[in-house]
Amino acid sequence: MMKQVLVLYYSRSGATAEMARLVSRGVESVTGVEAVLRTVPEVSESCEATAPAVPNEGAPYVSLDELKTCHALALGSPTRFGNMAAPLKYFLEKTSGQWLSGSLVGKPAGVFTSTSSLHGGQETTLLSMMIPLLHHGMLISGLPYTESELLTTNTGGTPYGPSHLAGAQSDRPISDDEKALCIALGKRLATLARKLDSE
Repeated sequence: MMKQVLVLYYSRSGATAEMARLVSRGVESVTGVEAVLRTVPEVSESCEATAPAVPNEGAPYVSLDELKTCHALALGSPTRFGNMAAPLKYFLEKTSGQWLSGSLVGKPAGVFTSTSSLHGGQETTLLSMMIPLLHHGMLISGLPYTESELLTTNTGGTPYGPSHLAGAQSDRPISDDEKALCIALGKRLATLARKLDSE
């Protein structure tokens, strides 16, 4: 049976979405594993606002069922004051059923982020994204320093997960080091999913 890594992200300016596609590329470099690329809708200030069932562009919206059935999870968000963006947090706050059933226990997970400035909270965002995953009993995987780009990058990249320095106008392209680290995370999660899931 084909293993599935859910690559779930929120992106406003496009950088985190591009990172998600690179993580997916890494996932699909592992035989027998496929990436399922999904996003979440905006959170509205108006309680009457509703999102369309299908986004106008980009990946489809995630369902709680896809979260339950995945073999691994890669979670991506831009930084919002050193924390994950509200739409992603809002989705995770609706996963009490998965927590009660233990459907995510023992599955590998990793995180990635994008910031406007180099010291704009990349590492705190990655760490904050891990907290709900730890509550779900997931096995958190970062990036080991055997990924040589961690030693050479002068843009984004951390042992806690890939990161991207988007710049003040969110227009800086993803660097070669950042690309390599995104792909490495996807490959790592896919490899772990194969090793840990013996069904």
